[in-house]
Amino acid sequence: MHLDIWLLLGATLVLCAIIAVRLSHKAGLPTLLAYMGLGLLIGESGPTHIQFDDVELAETLGLAALVLILAEGGVTTSWRHVRPSVPAALVVSTIGTLISIIVVGLAAMWLVGLDWRPAFLLAAVLAPTDAAAVFSVLRRLPLPSRLSGLLEAESGFNDAPVVIIVVTLSAHSGVPNLTELLGVMLYELIAGGIIGFAIGWLGAQGLRRIALPASGLYPIAVLSLSVGSYGAASLLHSSGFLAVYVSALVLGNARLPHRPATRGFAEGVGWLAQIGLFVMLGLLASPSELPAQIVPALVVGFVLLLIARPVSIVVSTIGFKLSWGEKMFASWAGLRGAVPIVLATIPMVEHVESADRLFAIVFNIVVVFTLLQGPTLPLAARLCRLKSDEQTRELDVEAAPLEELHADLLEVRIPLDSMLNGVEIFELRLPHGASVTLIVRNGSSFVPEPTTPLQAGDTLLVVTTASVREATERRLRAVSRKGRLAGWFGETGA
Repeated sequence: MHLDIWLLLGATLVLCAIIAVRLSHKAGLPTLLAYMGLGLLIGESGPTHIQFDDVELAETLGLAALVLILAEGGVTTSWRHVRPSVPAALVVSTIGTLISIIVVGLAAMWLVGLDWRPAFLLAAVLAPTDAAAVFSVLRRLPLPSRLSGLLEAESGFNDAPVVIIVVTLSAHSGVPNLTELLGVMLYELIAGGIIGFAIGWLGAQGLRRIALPASGLYPIAVLSLSVGSYGAASLLHSSGFLAVYVSALVLGNARLPHRPATRGFAEGVGWLAQIGLFVMLGLLASPSELPAQIVPALVVGFVLLLIARPVSIVVSTIGFKLSWGEKMFASWAGLRGAVPIVLATIPMVEHVESADRLFAIVFNIVVVFTLLQGPTLPLAARLCRLKSDEQTRELDVEAAPLEELHADLLEVRIPLDSMLNGVEIFELRLPHGASVTLIVRNGSSFVPEPTTPLQAGDTLLVVTTASVREATERRLRAVSRKGRLAGWFGETGA
């Protein structure tokens, strides 16, 4: 095809995918189903008859897309939100993952008749929850913060140990040395986490001190640092997936200039990576081979959903303050998506026995159980009697550095549910060196008086010296959460 035809086809696919986002959002489904459907539609069995069977290229592009999706997940995840759940998430994504692999692997051997190697490869491939699916569905549900934080952090952490297991099982025909495997896994996870944190922290320090000539360069720098951490960790034989998520988490929660713009850019890149990834996986699948693996997929899928996932959640959350309702919901909310399908290409590249069959089983499981779990999550939350404990949502604050003045310009948008509504300017009690210089209200701007009351929907321009910028942001957040008497309630805005 000519370039113009490819560009037209690509643009049309992206626009169709964007429309599919709206439709899947209303249905409560992860968008991956629509994207993979587009891939199947234009694939070998569709009207365009596009042939795509390069497994090695699919593996490479798939892993690259997962890196971008994890980077987007880290940048857009609130550390304040997930911090209390990180210890539980680490246990679930390691010990819980191993429990799930053992249960599903044994079931695949006994019930499906697979040999031990493809059986445990199948179990490992299916073990991780999918970050894109979790972020796109669960962030719309009113869940307790410790539960939603657990599920978000788990989806960011659990790719790393699973990749190690899948690569090891795919590369070795014999039984791997379990002690050696656990040692390698421990090293790769610890080293990957350290590398990701170091790159994220150093990058944040540098971006705070360097005035870039254009605001659009900050998002590019953040994403480049996150992706670069994957490469650095991989070169040092450690977990690149954990490194990219940790570095993106650090950078996304650092007080950098143009944070909303950075998050918006990361979300756009993440969406584009999802669209390309799922369409490619739909192209890679052979519709004629999928029906033959429906029954094995249903057997393995129900074992995973009804036995392996609940057991892994219950066992790995012992000692953590989760109610039985939260544990049951976490069991049902273990959404699978692109990650298992991408991981299923690794055995195909290594020419593992029954690799094509494993890919078909995994593809069927992802489609069928996404259709089953996605739309029923709101019902599951109600049955488990879960509700959000989140308070007023965070202010959207963007900092634009004014280097020559050694000052910052903060752009503060007051949300509808903020307790800043009705507070007068003097009641903000901003630190010395900070001042509200302009208010934009209903399309008009004006300079406020000390007694000017703020309103929901206002946009404030606050000029502050660099030394008190963080204190100013904390004070604004505190008043937004607790009102003019925030200090009396012990609210610090941290």
